[in-house]
Amino acid sequence: MAPKPESQTTSSPPDHTTSDDSSIDPIIHILKIFPYSLLRLPRFRLKLPTLRLPSAMAVFSLLLLTYFAVVSGIVYDVIVEPPGIGSTQDSHTGAVRPVVFLPGRVNGQYIIEGLSSGFMFVLGGVGIVLLDLALDRNRARSVKVSFASAGVASVVIGYVMSMLFLRIKIPAYLQ
Repeated sequence: MAPKPESQTTSSPPDHTTSDDSSIDPIIHILKIFPYSLLRLPRFRLKLPTLRLPSAMAVFSLLLLTYFAVVSGIVYDVIVEPPGIGSTQDSHTGAVRPVVFLPGRVNGQYIIEGLSSGFMFVLGGVGIVLLDLALDRNRARSVKVSFASAGVASVVIGYVMSMLFLRIKIPAYLQ
């Protein structure tokens, strides 16, 4: 067996960078140690705040409120600043009548129009949630019937009123 060749090791000189730990200056060493020998850290007894997850109903309520704000056109109301309610003058009597829906303009609305339409959309959504709750097997039959009745009524009222609002807004819609 052939002898192993000896590898040449090149030793590099020690790296003397500007590290404060390897300084040989005694004044820097004293300045680093002296203030901490006189001062003492205070004892804090701070409790970290514990954040709990919100309940399912709180999350649902927040989402439903956000949905209401979006479908009601709150962003449009803030940017355009339409009047809360409109008015028109009766041609026969000359009396001024309030108008809730801005007729003929699909991309314009009064504030009350947006809020009432948004409420009808939310009513239909709550009706669907009630229909889902009526399918729970662990509830009593009377509760299930109540949930189903309220759910169907909410969905029907929300749909009929939304279609009525749409026909007021656009008179020749679906005819």
